[in-house]
Amino acid sequence: MSASTLISSGIILLTVVGIAYGGTFLLRVVNGRFPANDLQKSYFRAGHAHAGVLVILGLVVRLLLEGPTVPDWGHPVGDLVLVAAILMPAGFFLSVIGRDPRAPNRLRYLVQAGAVSLVIGLIGAGVALIMGGLALV
Repeated sequence: MSASTLISSGIILLTVVGIAYGGTFLLRVVNGRFPANDLQKSYFRAGHAHAGVLVILGLVVRLLLEGPTVPDWGHPVGDLVLVAAILMPAGFFLSVIGRDPRAPNRLRYLVQAGAVSLVIGLIGAGVALIMGGLALV
């Protein structure tokens, strides 16, 4: 693994601490210590869950793509999973900011952009891994 991959992966792993801390915010929301309507509560839960799962998935994809026979193009495509880990939670959280919103704002499209990034990243990483495996046969 390259030095830059190790360093950036370490930084990404440290973001999980921030996500865990975000869980304390979610607890305040659920316990009523932070005022939020039902829409906000749902979106905050979804944002928190997507952040945690996608960061860990992105790190796993990074590790898998480190195989010696995996094509080089697989690395940047696989990192799109980590881009999704930013876009999707941001869309969930930012689209319901404000006092008592009745509907998500236009930032909800970040969720869709993140979904596109996730699908492209997973398909690309999967294809790159298959190609790397076939190179060993």
